[in-house]
Amino acid sequence: MDADVIIVGAGPTGLMLAAELRLAGARPLVLERRPQSRDIAKANGLGGRVLDLLAHRGLLDRLEALGHPGRPPAPRYPFGTVHLDLTDVPEPPLRGMSLPQPQLERVLDERARELGAEIRRGHEVIGVRQDDAAVSAEVRGPQGSYRVAARFLVGCDGPRSRVRDLAGIPFPGTTYPEVNRLGHVTLADSVIQHDDGDLEVPGWGRIAAGFTRTERGVFAFGRRSVGDLMMQTTEAEPAEVDDSDAPMTLAEFQDSVRRVLGTPLPVADATRLSRYGFQARQADRYRHGRILLAGDAAHAFPATGVGLNVGMLDAVNLAWKLAADVHGWAPAGLLDTYHSERHYVGARTMMQTQAQVALRRGQDPAAEALRQVLQELLVDEQPARRLGALIAGADIRYPMPGADRHALTGAWVPDLGLRTDQGTTGVARLMRTARPVLLDLADRPDLRAIAGDWRDRVDIRTAEAADRPADALLIRPDAHIAWAATTDEPGDTAGPALRAALSHWFGAPLTATGPTNS
Repeated sequence: MDADVIIVGAGPTGLMLAAELRLAGARPLVLERRPQSRDIAKANGLGGRVLDLLAHRGLLDRLEALGHPGRPPAPRYPFGTVHLDLTDVPEPPLRGMSLPQPQLERVLDERARELGAEIRRGHEVIGVRQDDAAVSAEVRGPQGSYRVAARFLVGCDGPRSRVRDLAGIPFPGTTYPEVNRLGHVTLADSVIQHDDGDLEVPGWGRIAAGFTRTERGVFAFGRRSVGDLMMQTTEAEPAEVDDSDAPMTLAEFQDSVRRVLGTPLPVADATRLSRYGFQARQADRYRHGRILLAGDAAHAFPATGVGLNVGMLDAVNLAWKLAADVHGWAPAGLLDTYHSERHYVGARTMMQTQAQVALRRGQDPAAEALRQVLQELLVDEQPARRLGALIAGADIRYPMPGADRHALTGAWVPDLGLRTDQGTTGVARLMRTARPVLLDLADRPDLRAIAGDWRDRVDIRTAEAADRPADALLIRPDAHIAWAATTDEPGDTAGPALRAALSHWFGAPLTATGPTNS
């Protein structure tokens, strides 16, 4: 085998998958058809649960150093054409970080290479074949065509995924007939910018930040910094758009603004210009034999701000399961849980982004009434918190086996402050190595003894925590809780339940005869 896992595509999802596989001890080979990283920013930043995951891997500080330290973006997020304002919500469930996608990709590329991943740029996958033992890819590279083989192949090659097409996986859904044009701009001196952020547009009048609907489309803007605006137009156009081959020009952007507003808006300069359309599509299945899909190859959402979050978390969910199979200890059915868990997440994300479509595209008085009602509801903390968690993916709880499951099972592990013999730490730091952890919070030697039979795969840690949520937590590498012991639960109940959870997720114990592959 040339690698354990072939990854097709070196965007954020593919690079995250490569790094996670290396942390799990597997050998990835990343093949990217573009000879160089993209300079055009497809995304402005990160938001949601993926920020917690990056903190768990020790990458968040590294990324924040490239963004705007000391000036995080305001906790105000678009939802359709209304706004979710979390400014006054304590410990908001949704956070964001301004970071152009090229910078994110550079950090993820560096991280994957530091861990030993091989990344080949300018190598295009043009064919894929698989059998019961392996999968191979035909590749066209700078020196000609060649073939590579691995145990698995993962398509992280975007919504027009060749891997998905070659595998014959359906990608049903809708392409919406609209074009969005985005610019990071500075305005000409002739445009008055009021102290409250409003613009005085010649021929129109005063325009407030946010969304302005006209008969010809939607115009939106927000302030990024002093004198620097993010501006967008949305127009109904029937053709599918992609700026990969024909980047948008400043003239095209200004023409779109003029059409929507009915008057020109003089722009002095632009630091970013891009156009994009929206699709609502989700692959029927994320796995076909030894071929799997992740990121935009598996789902395309009709709203901004969620694709990176979901795609990178796809990679984190998948990597340890692939590595378990490669290392020979994966229990039966483990790899199938990638589809069941992440397809569910994709479906929930599709639900909330399609709700945004209804808010965005509705033009009649009923649609306007719906937008007004929702905006009024979001003034209250409870609905604002609920919607923030939905957008962030912070409400996800995977189904877990067991009849008497603890309330935490399946949920994201909270970053508890911990006291150990070596000092203070947190749960996030325990997850730096992307290994499973049994965290004993109540000095339970009986539980540590049981987990000892999996010590080659599971780290065992003892600590104290204020207001501990359980006696012990079994944490998967993707930071979701596989099992939890209820405080003061009898040992004769907790022990068998822990053993069952360890076997279900991490295979046969060391004392058993050879674990089998999934």
